[in-house]
Amino acid sequence: MRRADELKNLANLDFERFERAGKPEAVFAEGKSVEDLVKIVKRFIEEGKSTLVTRLSREQIEALKSFEEVKINERGRIAIVGKPVSAKAGKVAILTAGTSDIPVAEEAAVTAEFLGLEVLRFYDVGVAGLHRIVEPVKRIREENVDSAIVVAGMEGALPSVIAGLVDVPVIAVPTSVGYGVNLGGITTLFAMLQSCSSGVAVVNIDNGFGAAVFAALISRVKRKAAGED
Repeated sequence: MRRADELKNLANLDFERFERAGKPEAVFAEGKSVEDLVKIVKRFIEEGKSTLVTRLSREQIEALKSFEEVKINERGRIAIVGKPVSAKAGKVAILTAGTSDIPVAEEAAVTAEFLGLEVLRFYDVGVAGLHRIVEPVKRIREENVDSAIVVAGMEGALPSVIAGLVDVPVIAVPTSVGYGVNLGGITTLFAMLQSCSSGVAVVNIDNGFGAAVFAALISRVKRKAAGED
């Protein structure tokens, strides 16, 4: 009863979401106080359940370092509480156009690994140096990748280029990286929605988490169809 009272009027945690819907419970840390976030994380640990904590601040990261059950990726501002919820679920390639897009890509990578995906990372391979995509495309073709997450800011061209070269679904993630009328990623979002290449799905701005969940569901369906699950 005491533990229930600690979270009363604060959070109604969904411990069975992965079993029910194949998607993890995730705690969005932005806007939460350090004290409230610590209470939520403690509850997951007490229940022996796993979760992701996304969009961590520096202060929140420092507070969570005291828990041995928490693994933090500081660049992606994301943490895993407990153990991954799935194993050997598939494979995803994650590409970024630039180095500034890596934090969003790392959010996606940690989420994908939490969901049991093997992650191939290819960073800073944008269209300003188009020769850099040759090796990533070769690896995607050779390594039985189920989908590709392509993270880009600026004009957002990289997902369209990749989708024209590979035979797997491409999940485009616009980022808020860019000059002037980038408008916090809105320009990039619109560009990706207007992709000339087919087979491109677009998630919201900076939403690496959502892209990785989508990739995991693609892998699950593909492997069920192949009789691997």
